[in-house]
Amino acid sequence: MNHTRTMLKGTLILTLSGFLTKIIGFLYRIFLSQTIGSTGMGIYQLIFPIHALCFALTVGGIQTAISRLVAAKFAKKEDSDARAVFLIATSFSTLLSILVTFFLFHYADWFAIHILFEPQCTSLLKVSSLSIPMGTFHSCVNGYYFARKKTLLPALSQLIEQTARVAASYLLWLVWSQEGHAITPMLAVFGLFFGEFISMLFALFITIMDFHSSTQPVLKIIKPFRQLKEILAFSTPLTCNRLLVNLLHSIESILIPGHLCLFGMTQQTALSVYGVLNGMALPLILFPCAITNAVSVMLLPSVAEHQALGNYDNIRLCIQKTICYCLILGFLFTFGFFFLADFLGLFLFKNELASTFIRTLSFICPCLYLSSTLSGILNGLGQTGPYFFQNMTGLSIRLLFVFFVIPTHGIIGYLWGLLLSELITTFLTLFFLHLFLKGKCL
Repeated sequence: MNHTRTMLKGTLILTLSGFLTKIIGFLYRIFLSQTIGSTGMGIYQLIFPIHALCFALTVGGIQTAISRLVAAKFAKKEDSDARAVFLIATSFSTLLSILVTFFLFHYADWFAIHILFEPQCTSLLKVSSLSIPMGTFHSCVNGYYFARKKTLLPALSQLIEQTARVAASYLLWLVWSQEGHAITPMLAVFGLFFGEFISMLFALFITIMDFHSSTQPVLKIIKPFRQLKEILAFSTPLTCNRLLVNLLHSIESILIPGHLCLFGMTQQTALSVYGVLNGMALPLILFPCAITNAVSVMLLPSVAEHQALGNYDNIRLCIQKTICYCLILGFLFTFGFFFLADFLGLFLFKNELASTFIRTLSFICPCLYLSSTLSGILNGLGQTGPYFFQNMTGLSIRLLFVFFVIPTHGIIGYLWGLLLSELITTFLTLFFLHLFLKGKCL
């Protein structure tokens, strides 16, 4: 009962903060769509595949390793080792992020011209690269507190980051407007940098206060290299998985505007369509993920604890409840987005194309919400291989549609690929979880 109450409390806190963050984010995207325009949104969205690759390398696997290993050690009453895992993993991840930042900043022009095919992204990449160490440290701290089920601190950190990002962008817009400067996508990148900076300071403050109040010795870490080996043994496969998945996702994002040009669009129109899809329609479809992401974050350490203690019946119960509630949520939002697509697209973004995208994408809601939550259970069980395979399969399907369907059917061909990939990914996740539990019951 105590465990269930903790789960519900943590999920509620993360859900509320997630909703508030997404509401602020929506208002922010509406603000950006009206200040930098759909083409500017498209250029801004182009830098995120590179940004995501950097985070996948520096913290993608390590944050999950922190959550899983710390949760398992606390379950076994090994509190000192749990803190050691956090300190060693965070130090390693932050050092790696500094090296990645230096590399990306130095070669930003090469990435912009030869990878993104958009020279305007050079300055955007340079500024965004400076936020990578801040975001890395912030993510590691979140992973530690998720493992301890202290969700209030990561939730506050998330809200602070989003609020600081919006406030910085708005103030910069006021200054640039008064001084007559052109409003470019750099506005959003400066907001990104400032948001990560403020959230890093907050994460550093709460960590220092927490460790200072602890009776455990902070600097006395026994056999740090053995601890690092344990961390890397779990995080390296997951990092490689996420790198490959993010690489394919980056290729997909970069190729979409070019293949829309093959369909007959101009470069500016293609960037505009891409901006509407990724900057307006998809964030709206992902809005309910505030709930499923919260559940997923809470399930990962909980499942790791149950696995460490051998409570597989509880794991099976978690999966059954997840399937039931995510499907109900998904079908409700499918109907809502489908019938309210015109109102949402025109009222929120004043863009008719956004309405079309919202209506089409509404059908992915049940699979999208279910697969994202079940993936948290897979990671909590340490099933990095199946997690990698399902993501690779889904992205490969989408890439095939980018290469062969977009040039003949336009952006609607990509939407078909999204629908098919989410359906197959969901069935694969269910299949792998069934195999895992069946093996444990034999």
